[in-house]
Amino acid sequence: MIVFGKQNVLYILQYAPDIIEEIYFSKEIEKSIFNQFSRLKKPILRLDNKKAQALAKGGNHQGFFLKIKSPSLSTLADIKMMDKIIVLCGVTDVGNIGSIIRSAYALGIDAVVLCGVKNIALEGVFRSSVGSLLHMPFCVVENTFDVIAAFKDIGIKCLGADMNGERIEECKIDGKWALFLGSEGDGLGRKIMGKLDTILSIKMREGFHSLNVGVAAGILMYGLKG
Repeated sequence: MIVFGKQNVLYILQYAPDIIEEIYFSKEIEKSIFNQFSRLKKPILRLDNKKAQALAKGGNHQGFFLKIKSPSLSTLADIKMMDKIIVLCGVTDVGNIGSIIRSAYALGIDAVVLCGVKNIALEGVFRSSVGSLLHMPFCVVENTFDVIAAFKDIGIKCLGADMNGERIEECKIDGKWALFLGSEGDGLGRKIMGKLDTILSIKMREGFHSLNVGVAAGILMYGLKG
């Protein structure tokens, strides 16, 4: 898997150097940084601008690239053992997924599950999570109802988010829980919400009913962690 951008590359250098396979630069970099990479004893290659742009697919690479081992995905059986879980239903934007993983890691959430999609570009998720994907158990399950059933079987409370739900500041959630969040366009959908135990909402200014899913996730996670 290829990752790029100075912040992501230096994060991996500091926190997960063992997953680095090859190092690519498309510009001159500081000698102190180059020496840190040299000590890894991994291949260091120079890219011309054309190859760099192709590798970054037009993204802002800042001259820094790594080829790394792809992060290992967790299984649903692993996730079921966790206490605080975020479940993203039909969320396909890798920027939103990555930002939610980053917030989840910062706020002490145990795992993130992605449902309702068949494929996900892990490179994009990794980049937008600014490396947090390395530390957050992450699972992809196609059918949301399978996840709900698996959680309910072992007593995990299944929570949802909708503007017509109970205000989060007025709810007390004890024990293990999983918070289900839908896409910005479609939300969770009636069938999914009908299977959940509690629907939560965020109090907002009158007449305003929409938040980016990443922003809403951060507010709800902070509220739930007590």
